[in-house]
Amino acid sequence: MDKEESKEASVSISNNDTGTNDMEDDDYDDDDAKHMVLLGPQVPLKDHLELDKDDDSLRRWKEQLLGDVDTTKLGETAEPEVNILNLTILTPDRPDLVLPIPLVRDDKGYAFALKDGSTYSFRFSFTVSNNIVSGLRYTHTVWKTGVRVEKQKVMLGTFSPQQEPYTYEAEEDTTPSGIFARGSYSAKLKFVDDDGKVYLDMGYCFEIRKDWPSSA
Repeated sequence: MDKEESKEASVSISNNDTGTNDMEDDDYDDDDAKHMVLLGPQVPLKDHLELDKDDDSLRRWKEQLLGDVDTTKLGETAEPEVNILNLTILTPDRPDLVLPIPLVRDDKGYAFALKDGSTYSFRFSFTVSNNIVSGLRYTHTVWKTGVRVEKQKVMLGTFSPQQEPYTYEAEEDTTPSGIFARGSYSAKLKFVDDDGKVYLDMGYCFEIRKDWPSSA
C-alpha cells in the first residue's frame, strides 16, 4: 500500500518503496475534489468589509481575521491570489539554500542535491493578495525510478492578504541513507485552496548523493 501522510508540518523523503504507480499515471492529488468546500460566490474583500458594518461583533471578528491589512489598498478583485516565492532548504552547519520558484535546473537536470543520511527541513515563503484564501494546502509527492516513495498532504490554513510574505517551515527530517537510497528522484509540488484553485503545480527532479555538492 502506498505511503500517505497528512500532517500539519512535514515534508520528508522516505526510503521505503511502497508504491508501483509511475509519475505520469499516479494521481497525487486524486481526492482533492472530495475535500473541496462548496462556498458561496466570492465577492471583493472591500464589499465584505461593508457587509454588516453596524454589527460590532462581526466587525471585531473581521478586524481580527484581517490583522494589519491596509484596506485602502484592496482591489476590486474577488479571487485571492497566492504567489509561492521560494523554497529554502535548511540544514544544520550549512548555509541556507534559497531556491526561487520556479526552480532552476542545473546541467544535470536537478533543482538541488541532498546528502544521504543528512538532517534537513524545508521552508516556503508566499504572499497572499486581493482576498482571503481559505484552506490553503499543499501536496508533495516523490518518486524514485518510477516508484512512488512519498506522498504528503499538508494543510496550511486560512490567510488574509498582506504585503509581507508568509513563511511556513516543515518539521526537521532525515534523508534516507545507503547506496540504494542515492540517485535521482522526481517530485511534484501543488498548492491549492478550498475552492480548488491551483496556485502552483510544479514538477522537478533532485538528487540524493554520498556527499554534499561543493557548490552548495
